[in-house]
Amino acid sequence: MRFCKILSGLMILLAGCTAGKKAFESGNYYGAVHTSVERLRSSPDHKKAAQVLKEAYPMALKWTQDEIDLTLSSNDPQKWDRTVSLMQQVNNLANTIRQSPGALRIIPQPKIYTSEMNMAREKGAEENYQNALSRLSQPDRQSAKQAYFLFERSLELVPGYRDAEARMYEAKQLATTHVVVEPIPVHSALFQLSADFFYNQVFEYLNGRFPAQSFVRFYAPEELKVAKINTPDLVLRLEFFDFVVGNIRHSESEKEATNTVKIETKDTTKVTTVTYKAKIKTFTDQVSSGGVVDLKIADFPAGKLLLNDRIPGEFVWVNQYALFVGDEKALSPEQLRLTRNKALPPPPAQNLFIEFTKPIYNQLTGRLNQFFRQYN
Repeated sequence: MRFCKILSGLMILLAGCTAGKKAFESGNYYGAVHTSVERLRSSPDHKKAAQVLKEAYPMALKWTQDEIDLTLSSNDPQKWDRTVSLMQQVNNLANTIRQSPGALRIIPQPKIYTSEMNMAREKGAEENYQNALSRLSQPDRQSAKQAYFLFERSLELVPGYRDAEARMYEAKQLATTHVVVEPIPVHSALFQLSADFFYNQVFEYLNGRFPAQSFVRFYAPEELKVAKINTPDLVLRLEFFDFVVGNIRHSESEKEATNTVKIETKDTTKVTTVTYKAKIKTFTDQVSSGGVVDLKIADFPAGKLLLNDRIPGEFVWVNQYALFVGDEKALSPEQLRLTRNKALPPPPAQNLFIEFTKPIYNQLTGRLNQFFRQYN
């Protein structure tokens, strides 16, 4: 068993060395350095890993410097941001080497960008800031969204950079699609019904699926005033139509119930057969409720309908109970259970209304998610 463990360890080390050498030969100097350092961390005197590290690390530094020179001489609008990333790769290599005593013996002073990195971060922050201002001057929402991320990057490079935070908020407002969700009317001549519960469920779902950091915001009408938004971008309207509750059905069925059992005598020498009989009458009460939600999403400034759909839902309340005459032993377990049930009044109309909206909710939220994803 011990021999197997040693052999397994040797195979892993050999595989690591092979991987490091292959990475080096294919020009993946960073990969070669990381792989060789990992081998030296577990086996500080590993000669092949040490050789790969000795050859790969200078090549990684040279490749990085060449890339930095090419990047800074280019017209890339994000060249300082790219330079920061390249310098950070070198600093990451240094941290990796410093965590391995075996690697540190081979590369005792790994290169770390410090003052150069600070300068590159400052220039990168300004670069992103200016690019963001350029995007912000464009009239479309997509440009404002790009500006938001560029201001955010400026702050990542240099926390508190200029007025990037205030500008980022401005870009967020311009990039965000503001949607008002109108209250839901219910048309029913026979019942006083409220769809507030359904409205709250839908509102909670939308705000959970598209939280504050997203680029779609949902408001109740009164919230628009608080947010000082005079003109929303989109209007979401939901309305219940063709609502029916109280479609009552009562049915009865009667059948004979028999149950034949074998009974052994006390001395077990004789077996007698006994058949129990009964007559059972089963009553079934059903109340159906259902309706349709009309879904409309409109572009408010243009007055253009963007989505129009109708989603149906249904719920059937069922109560079964039974009466019997005869021997209880003739009944099956299910029949016996029904005899213990009682006739019940149907649930209130509001409860039936809630129940039939549950399948509608599942379909509706899927369609809303699909529609609003394009704005996020």
